[in-house]
Amino acid sequence: MEALIPLLLVAAAILAVPPAAPDKPFRSAAVVAGFSLLLGNYLWWRLTVTVLPAQGLSFGTGFVWAVFLGELWLWYETLQLSLILLRRTDRSPEADAHEARLEGRPPDDLPAVDVMIATYNEPLDVLEKTIAGALALDWPRARLNIHVLDDGRRDWLARYCHQRGVNHITRDDNAHAKAGNLNAAFRRTKAPFILVLDADFVLQRRMLMRAIGFFDDPGIGIVQMPHHFFNDTPLQTNLDMRASLPDEQRFFFDTIQPGRDGWDCAFCCGSNGIIRREALDAIGGQMPTESITEDMLLTLAMLRKGYVTRYLGERLAVGLAPETLDAYFVQRGRWAQGGIQLLYTRRGPLGPGLNLIQRLFFNPSHWLSQSICQPLVMATPAIFLLTGAPPLLQASFEDVARYQLTTIVAAFGFVHFLAPRDFAPIASTVEGMLQSFRLLPLVLATLIRPRGHGFKVTPKGSDAGLSREDRFTIVVALSLILATGTGLFLNADFGSRVVGAGELLPVVAFWSVFNMLVLLIVMTMAVPRPAFRAAERFAMDEPCRIVTPAATVGAEIVNISMSGVLVAPDGDTSKLAPGGWAGLEVGGVGIVPARLRRRAVIDGRDGLGFEIHLPSGPKRDLLIQKLFSNLPAARPADSVAISGLTMLARVFEAAPDTRRPAEVVAGDEVTALPDWLAEMTGELTFAARERKIA
Repeated sequence: MEALIPLLLVAAAILAVPPAAPDKPFRSAAVVAGFSLLLGNYLWWRLTVTVLPAQGLSFGTGFVWAVFLGELWLWYETLQLSLILLRRTDRSPEADAHEARLEGRPPDDLPAVDVMIATYNEPLDVLEKTIAGALALDWPRARLNIHVLDDGRRDWLARYCHQRGVNHITRDDNAHAKAGNLNAAFRRTKAPFILVLDADFVLQRRMLMRAIGFFDDPGIGIVQMPHHFFNDTPLQTNLDMRASLPDEQRFFFDTIQPGRDGWDCAFCCGSNGIIRREALDAIGGQMPTESITEDMLLTLAMLRKGYVTRYLGERLAVGLAPETLDAYFVQRGRWAQGGIQLLYTRRGPLGPGLNLIQRLFFNPSHWLSQSICQPLVMATPAIFLLTGAPPLLQASFEDVARYQLTTIVAAFGFVHFLAPRDFAPIASTVEGMLQSFRLLPLVLATLIRPRGHGFKVTPKGSDAGLSREDRFTIVVALSLILATGTGLFLNADFGSRVVGAGELLPVVAFWSVFNMLVLLIVMTMAVPRPAFRAAERFAMDEPCRIVTPAATVGAEIVNISMSGVLVAPDGDTSKLAPGGWAGLEVGGVGIVPARLRRRAVIDGRDGLGFEIHLPSGPKRDLLIQKLFSNLPAARPADSVAISGLTMLARVFEAAPDTRRPAEVVAGDEVTALPDWLAEMTGELTFAARERKIA
């Protein structure tokens, strides 16, 4: 019982100490000092008592040192994160002041901005949203130049850009991928500010008004905004936790980037960033090309010239998250590969011209620890139980409780103290493990040979394909579960026990059960749940009207997307037959051609599901802008405790039946509207939009 006293004291402190607050620096300093002393005491015990006694060259000695070094690496990551979180910023009050000042200026006094949309193979259903969002920016059109940088050199996209009144820019080759694409455009443009967008991000109308004013400070080279998403990630979908689990980039953009900003170490994230051309010219007038993470190298190059990246943590653009596990792994693999390449370039964090904090915060240790250390943590109990080689020497149950368990609980409490609403330990562990199995081979290959790996674009939209299970992850996770379970079974009986250090068995048993639960969640995440909608639906509570030749009926929009809408009519719609046409009068858009696909019941009321038929043109742009350019603040997730418990519950639940009620198929492909609807809407004929443009 005496060994549990330190643990109980730490638990009491976690419950008693309020979260960190900017106006209470003494409290934060005291907590940092207390945790640092506790961690230092633990690491001294760990090294002198449980590691240094290991002698000779043997598997057991190597295992002890491997576990210790992996743990040391993870503690380094924890301390780095804690240091970052101590200086979180909130730039919204500054953005308010900048916006008010810019709104008072005559339009001709506002600076010109080049909006650059980099694309390679994204389909029209992705690109049209990005272009429409750029056209809707609250900025004088004469001071706004919108460029689509097409490395796919597609004729149909050139025609579409001409129709929309934006510039279509190509180059002769695809050298240096996205960085080369941008560099070619930089040489052909001249606005003092450049807004860079990936092809799947839709701007909110107020972005420039909120962000441009930061450049009044001549020391700012880039203003970066966060990445938010209008669709659910594969991890949220596969666990059926669309509302309760934050997308896994939220912790970075909502917590880590504001902390980095406080140290002047925020960095450009490839999209949703505005670049000062003067700062770009200071580093040679182009993006660095030594790494496929050219965005981070751009920040480092500007830091060396005295320009910082400022971070404005507002939802000023929304994008399309990877829609399948394959796309998710392509994206994360590219980030990991590019991060490690930074170690091999003179302009990376190890090159000259940076201070200690900058080197510390820009090193890519996260990708290494996630890919190497986390799998080691998962495999350690199985190795111990099956071989008898202990990960800690000379450690009793009381020692582990007094030192290790106390410090681990204190670490979780410390991060919770710094970021009480943002840190989800179970979710972050599961998401890290899901990535680690796939990233480990790529990380090791890049460490050995940093160059020569192909650049893979994340597939998006209609090109993303169908989601399929990740068999490799399932096999690896299941193998670890079986190995750990076998070890527990063998050591439960004295006759078959492998482990000699019996005092560690209770600790390792608990560790094993936790690992197996995490691996079960990973396996659940690796199996996709069926998607049943062609486009992302947005909940909406807004009146509309259903117009037919026979009558006009009021209704309420329940949810809507670019391809369909569910409405609750206020009057009789029995004469509208399945497959019948109607005009839906939507506020801010006008009358939209729609065809009835199904009838449903919504909270006891009749509901009508319509398929929208709206070709490329101004009215389709208005619908895009209504749905994507005026989104509210990001939806909050449930508490981190609820998220973790729900993840565990999902493992043992049957997948829900996500099929829609039976529908009436509208018939063959629509090529023309009824005459009365064509006259009413101004839309005459259309086929598949991409084919029409081509």
